[in-house]
Amino acid sequence: MISRCIGLGCIVALASPASAADLLIHGGPILTMVGDTPQTVAAVVVDGGRIAFAGPLAQAQRIAGAETQRLDLKGRTLLPGLIDAHSHLAMAVDLARRVNVSGAPVGTVASIADLVRKLADGEVTLKIAPNEWLVGWGYDASLLADKRDLTRRDLDARFPDRPVLVRHVSGHGAVLNSAGLAAIGVTPESKAPEGGLINREADARTPNGQIWESALMLVGPALKSPPQEQRLQNLAAVQQHYARNGYTLANDGFTSLADLDLLQAAAAQGRLVLDVVALPSFVDMPKWLGKRAYTFGQWQGRLKLQGIKITQDGSPQGRTAYMSTPYLHGGPTGQENWRAQGIQPYPAFLATAKAASDAGLQLFIHANGDAAMDDVINAVDTLKLPAGHRTIVIHSQVQRPNQLPRYAAMGITPSYFTNHTYFWGDVHRGNFGEERAAHISPIRSAMALGLNASNHSDFIVTPLDPMFILWTSMARTTRSGFVLGSAERLNAWAGLKALTINPAWAYREETRRGSIEVGKLADFTLFSANPLTSPTARIRAIKVVGTMKEGRFVWESVK
Repeated sequence: MISRCIGLGCIVALASPASAADLLIHGGPILTMVGDTPQTVAAVVVDGGRIAFAGPLAQAQRIAGAETQRLDLKGRTLLPGLIDAHSHLAMAVDLARRVNVSGAPVGTVASIADLVRKLADGEVTLKIAPNEWLVGWGYDASLLADKRDLTRRDLDARFPDRPVLVRHVSGHGAVLNSAGLAAIGVTPESKAPEGGLINREADARTPNGQIWESALMLVGPALKSPPQEQRLQNLAAVQQHYARNGYTLANDGFTSLADLDLLQAAAAQGRLVLDVVALPSFVDMPKWLGKRAYTFGQWQGRLKLQGIKITQDGSPQGRTAYMSTPYLHGGPTGQENWRAQGIQPYPAFLATAKAASDAGLQLFIHANGDAAMDDVINAVDTLKLPAGHRTIVIHSQVQRPNQLPRYAAMGITPSYFTNHTYFWGDVHRGNFGEERAAHISPIRSAMALGLNASNHSDFIVTPLDPMFILWTSMARTTRSGFVLGSAERLNAWAGLKALTINPAWAYREETRRGSIEVGKLADFTLFSANPLTSPTARIRAIKVVGTMKEGRFVWESVK
């Protein structure tokens, strides 16, 4: 075992699975995540990287034997290793040369002037070359004191020559300066790609720098990634970040062909410390579908391609989520009766889903607005998918109550994003009104119908912090302190299931991970306190203090 300590913790590379020497874990609450009500055991025995026993301590000691290594939890709480239901691992790989322009609590930007200063400081600190793109991430207009959106003119004043791109916090839009627009070929005559937006100034002709959804594809060829060896090194640091937050399985929820090749190289070279589930993007489907190099549903080292990711709308905070009822205050540039649109017209969306399902692929579909969810429901109904298809709707945010019974009847399962209630709950109240906003991420209602709903961070959109995710599912409190949808609050046990066994089920991994049961992988997360006995107000203060992969620490807090 090779360990390396950085900052406040150590990342440990697995030389091999745990040996037959075994491990006995005891001395604190052990939450099995089995069943609908809290179940605990006193001890766990690990043998060969798997759970050999979970039960009473006296029996565990007889099974383990006198020579077995002991891990005394000293009152800390053990859970099965956390499973990342949806994030963007590969997107985080390239953050090393990008500037954090997020608002609190992720960053410190509170105004457009702050944002421009952050970019200028980053330009110097990162030593961005004269012709290199300067890229910021995490921009959120709802947190700016200016009470308006960033435009190209704000960026042009400080950066008249070099191309600049500022990525919206949702990941579904960006603001470019004039040099950036020129670099990607956007002019007053340019038309947005189907499913995209190029916002205009008051003359309705001149691009104002804001682009959304499929228009972001115009930027791809201009933004060059670092060499693969550098990206592989960055990937090691990103895995450390996931491990430090308790995840033993990480997700890349919209994998481009380049990122797919990166992850495959990392797996082949033994550089994956954590297990990674990747969802290749529908945009690149013609390049990977049916190709022998891309095998789905099987672990190749620590990498598995689980299914296809189809994006069918945008973000509610960016007002690009596809809605059946108009937004209360119009579109991103004041459009009246604005409902946004699907990324693909329904016939094209159906054709994409059919091609993937005909190839035997599991469908993971991004749908934030209820009209996009209608597209998913209609497609599943039309395609008559086989029993057990496990179509997963990522986010499933602004959901009508009458859609949930149809999910349940048709085998559609949501992966919710309850962090939205804190980060943009107040924005949603303005966009949709109190009643619709209260039904954002209706996770309790979904679970009441028997759906294995999971919960996620959408990192880098919001932090990976699992106890923050748990808190938002239990408190549903906005930035202003308003409780958004009290009827959808979960208890701690249900909230933890949404971070463990339920996402395992979504990935068809429930027989291998997600709960502490004999035969499953000995993947564990250690917490400083027991979420089941902690008041909701203190859930956020609970810390990950250790992460174990197959019976060995891959990260452990340094006291």
